[in-house]
Amino acid sequence: MALIYSFDPIEDKNAEVLVLGSMPGQASLDASQYYAHQHNAFWRIIAKLLQFDVGSPYAVRIEALKSARIALWDVLHSCARFGSLDSMIQSDTQMPNDFRTFFRQHPKITRVFFNGVKAKACFERHVLGRLDDRAIAYALLPSTSPANASLSFEQKLKAWRMITGQPTDVVKARRSSIA
Repeated sequence: MALIYSFDPIEDKNAEVLVLGSMPGQASLDASQYYAHQHNAFWRIIAKLLQFDVGSPYAVRIEALKSARIALWDVLHSCARFGSLDSMIQSDTQMPNDFRTFFRQHPKITRVFFNGVKAKACFERHVLGRLDDRAIAYALLPSTSPANASLSFEQKLKAWRMITGQPTDVVKARRSSIA
């Protein structure tokens, strides 16, 4: 099984929010685009929150994120995985992205949101204890993956509203703990 690699971050020097996935799925890798699987709810949710047409070209969707001061990346730089499911990522092959450098280059980022449990777990395992002491709020969001069928689109959308600063019930945390 060959290693797969994540994409460069979608970012801007003014980013205040970072959304983290674990590793792009096969449809995304094939398309060289974040969240390219047709049934992944990520772009539908972001389009609703940022009020743009979900059918817009990828470059327009990226610009909408940047304009909203939202960066997008994956926790893992590389890993071995069968298929696209996070549960199939081989633990001993996980290599994280360089978050120390990323956060130094993006000092305005004060909120990090995890797109699913696997992204949070990988971040806690590989990244959290290695960061500079900086106040960052972390929150877990329900995965937008079609594999997460336990929540409806509307339930996911409601939870994801917090990335735009809309009121939520999630408690913010410091670097040492993740809500």
